[in-house]
Amino acid sequence: MAVRVDLMISLDGFATTTDQTPEVPFGEDWPRLVGAYVATRTFRERVFHDTTGAGTTGVDDDYAKAYFEDVGAEVMGAGMFGLHNFPDDPNWRGWWGEEPPFRCPVFVLTHAARPSIAMAGGTTFHFLNASVEEALRQAHAVAQGRDVRIGGGPTVVRSYLKAGLVDCLHVAIAPILLGRGIRLWDDLRGLESGYTVKAETAQSGTIHLTFRR
Repeated sequence: MAVRVDLMISLDGFATTTDQTPEVPFGEDWPRLVGAYVATRTFRERVFHDTTGAGTTGVDDDYAKAYFEDVGAEVMGAGMFGLHNFPDDPNWRGWWGEEPPFRCPVFVLTHAARPSIAMAGGTTFHFLNASVEEALRQAHAVAQGRDVRIGGGPTVVRSYLKAGLVDCLHVAIAPILLGRGIRLWDDLRGLESGYTVKAETAQSGTIHLTFRR
């Protein structure tokens, strides 16, 4: 039962964009950052419910498949759920539609507690005002022996990395420069110590970097 992270970042280390507008809530840079992942057959099927077989295969799709395998629970920050954009809307049900791709219990770290939300497909969002350690304890308790994924964003991921709680970190480095945002690597000097590191490059130019204990 491992604690896993899968995250997409730019060449200069940023895992978020800063060009969001009300009309384009994820920003114009977001499709550039996640484009190779979104194009995979696995993502199209799992998230867009596209069963035509369309989408890329190969290395990017292999990692997309691995992203969803053997996950029993997930922990994410309020921003990944969308609470930062809709902090006062009690009816906000997240970015992910009525059938989110997680299909497991998801613990959302937030300062504003709210009732749990059960969604189609097996995802239930629970909202915790808790430490990263307590959120992980609750996730392990319901994961039924499977892995716990720390989903993001980068601030939450960095907290778990700094606490030494991550067994496997997979970073997909997109071949783009963003220049600003939230960097994954800040304050993580020497992170590679204690991990075996593997690098693999996909046809898209994405570098898949894996740190595994």
